[in-house]
Amino acid sequence: MPDQLEVMSQAAQRATDREGKYLTFSLDREEYGISILKVKEIFGMMRVTPVPQTPEHVKGVINLRGKVIPVIDLRTRFGMSSIEYTERTCIVVVETDSDKARLHIGIVVDSVSEVVNIKGSDIEETPGFGTTLNTDYILGMAKTAGSVKILLDIDRVLGASEKELTAEAA
Repeated sequence: MPDQLEVMSQAAQRATDREGKYLTFSLDREEYGISILKVKEIFGMMRVTPVPQTPEHVKGVINLRGKVIPVIDLRTRFGMSSIEYTERTCIVVVETDSDKARLHIGIVVDSVSEVVNIKGSDIEETPGFGTTLNTDYILGMAKTAGSVKILLDIDRVLGASEKELTAEAA
């Protein structure tokens, strides 16, 4: 019984740790969220300079006020089909932590929705999808106004090798 109480206490602590403000955005008609503390800037789509021999989801780099920022298309990173960019397509510059330094990376999203305050009690654990599916990059599922938003751990969306690759590209 004490083990069960400890597990419940740990789950409650994880939910409390994840509560806060999230920038929500859409990809392929699904809603996602990233902690607002990780978001540095949001702007409309701009010209991206391609970098040769990078994975398909690494679109290239942009010059943002004299700083070179790698840009990743989150749709293709998640294995979704590519679409034409529209006037609602945005680049969200996020700060990620790597072993060597903090990196600023632009992520392309279909559209930005809003900033929402999500309570810990409204965040459910990521459901188990079996042993072959890696969901480490999902913080949890937020229940909001009759829908579910997938909360992302942006530090884990990219693997270590991808962070090194985007750092080199920059």
